[in-house]
Amino acid sequence: MTEQGVRWTAEQVLALAPDAASRKAGSKLGAAGPWSGTGCAEGTVWGLCKGSGSRPYQTVVDLAGPAGPAYKCGCPSRKFPCKHALGLLLLWAGEDGLVPASAQPPDWAGEWLVGRRDRAGTGRARAEGGPGGGPADPEAARRRAERRAERVTAGATELEQRLADLLRGGLAAAEQAGYGLWDETAARMVDAQAPGLAARVRELGAIPASGAGWPARLLEECALLHLLDQGWLRRDRLPDALAATVRSRLGLPAAPEGPPVRDHWLVLAQYDRVDPKLTTRRIWLHGAESGRTPLLLSYGAAGRAPELSFPVGLALEAELTGYPGAGQSRAALGERFAAPAPAGFRPPGVTTAEASARYGEALRDDPWLESVPVTLGEVIPVPDGDRWQLADAGTDTALPLTRAARSRPGLWRLVALSGGAPVTVFGECGHHGFTPLTAWPEGPGEAVPLC
Repeated sequence: MTEQGVRWTAEQVLALAPDAASRKAGSKLGAAGPWSGTGCAEGTVWGLCKGSGSRPYQTVVDLAGPAGPAYKCGCPSRKFPCKHALGLLLLWAGEDGLVPASAQPPDWAGEWLVGRRDRAGTGRARAEGGPGGGPADPEAARRRAERRAERVTAGATELEQRLADLLRGGLAAAEQAGYGLWDETAARMVDAQAPGLAARVRELGAIPASGAGWPARLLEECALLHLLDQGWLRRDRLPDALAATVRSRLGLPAAPEGPPVRDHWLVLAQYDRVDPKLTTRRIWLHGAESGRTPLLLSYGAAGRAPELSFPVGLALEAELTGYPGAGQSRAALGERFAAPAPAGFRPPGVTTAEASARYGEALRDDPWLESVPVTLGEVIPVPDGDRWQLADAGTDTALPLTRAARSRPGLWRLVALSGGAPVTVFGECGHHGFTPLTAWPEGPGEAVPLC
């Protein structure tokens, strides 16, 4: 079989859960009791789940959706996937054949599937300027871009003056002013349509309260902000790739460009960053043939999980197109050719010294880069006082773990997986240290998410 020939593991299914509560509730529904009319065919899983009402919930999952698995359920939940979709997938992932293969889905599941894939085709046609979407007005787009550029320039010029005033008056003034100074400045950058500048300004407000050595850290961040300002104000003198990176760091929109790369992409890691207004999902992939490690981003409104989701350890055959910019990892997901399935390969690992060197090289193309994706081969988690580090099994070098990594439960999963033996670890390596996201045991074994 194609999509149903290799079933996912329970761990891979639960990786789709939007939160811990959904994971727990979905696990309770992963048994045969409440289910009837289950089946699977051509990348689709369906079933009827008994609820509190007289009619069961109709639940269907499209494993081969163009943006990852997609879900439809008759329950009132606003979570994606809901507990019923998770329970159905857990039932399907089991070894007892409770979700049998079928020739075709029932009408209620088939109608949703056909409608969804028709809408996906229409969306692609619109994106390509084909039938189903009117042609864009290039002149109107050019005028909008010019007006926004003028506002961003005004905002960057104002920010330069505020940074100069801060340094002229001394950094102690920043501690006395508190968050008020930075919040007001960030609001001005939002008005200037430069969300990237606004985000960096807000981060400055937390530095004076961050403990010993904060003046040096504040000065470093002010220097990077000044560099970004100057990059925009002098963008006409920059190489095209670096100018594109500056626009990206300012938060200006850009479209993916260049030929798509078709490959079998291993899902290395997936995790969310949540703020009061937006949830950002980061998905790292590794190409079996291309060797690339691109990043997919997906967004959800406050309180809702992003739609794009792929379980760690699976691989999907798809086309990806990169975004412009020097050293940029971000890519857009294009056409998919099969549902995600367990992968038979891992990314090649490097030493901790090589990982540090990669980050240093990447900073030449993007001075504002916080970290780079790296897979460490044959490292052992070891304590270092009240901290932890990943030490090379064959050398005397190591990478310290970031503060965030030391406070997560994933650290103890990593320590337990290693048991003092070398492991392969994928994560993000930057100036604060290494953040492990996924690990593989020595020898054969499945990926273990750490985030």
